Amino acid sequence: MIEIKDLHKSYKMGSNSLHVLKGINFKAEDGELVAIMGSSGSGKSTLLNILGMLDEADSGEYVLDGIPIKNLNETKAAKYRNKFLGFVFQSFNLINYKNAMENVSLPLYYQGMGRKERNEKAMKYLEQVGLKQWATHLPNELSGGQKQRVAIARAMAAEPKLLLADEPTGALDSTTSYEVMDLIQKINDAGNTILVVTHEEDIAHMCKRIIHLKDGVIVEDKKVKQVRAADYVQQG
Repeated sequence: MIEIKDLHKSYKMGSNSLHVLKGINFKAEDGELVAIMGSSGSGKSTLLNILGMLDEADSGEYVLDGIPIKNLNETKAAKYRNKFLGFVFQSFNLINYKNAMENVSLPLYYQGMGRKERNEKAMKYLEQVGLKQWATHLPNELSGGQKQRVAIARAMAAEPKLLLADEPTGALDSTTSYEVMDLIQKINDAGNTILVVTHEEDIAHMCKRIIHLKDGVIVEDKKVKQVRAADYVQQG
């Protein structure tokens, strides 16, 4: 699914250069649920931006679902993002003047899908995240947990090959975080490949594998015994 080989990335800082990624190597197979951890400045956001085709490495290889990701202009990058990727962000990134169904159907609009079909599909995914009854509500009428569920439904509606979740529980309380992770685990159980960037140990252990970044290199890559979020909520 994902293959990263000797990835390097630097940024110009005035007359100096900041070497952020220093030879990253890893693979993620179909159906994996991987946590990427690291303190601020470790390179995890830069890595996620490269994986999400929002930035490009200076050198190295990135292969996604058998396709080399390189030399993309913005049009081609946008096309590949629509085809391969779903994004979930800490800040939800919902459009405030569109209701839940309209937010979920937005990626389908960019895929050229007709209104009736995309609305039906949006309702299907809202139902999967338990928000069918909230379809006509605007984001300001939803709780933080509900907004993140809408964001997850939107990410899944385009049926991406890879789901990238950047601190998906960062703005949520513990109970709501575990409910969101329960949903992410269920999506993974259905066979979807998911990468979760997090700084929270308990959230990382709800994944099946944890990659630790430090100063632009992977210092640890280990499989872990997955904690089921549903059990965690009950224990709480």
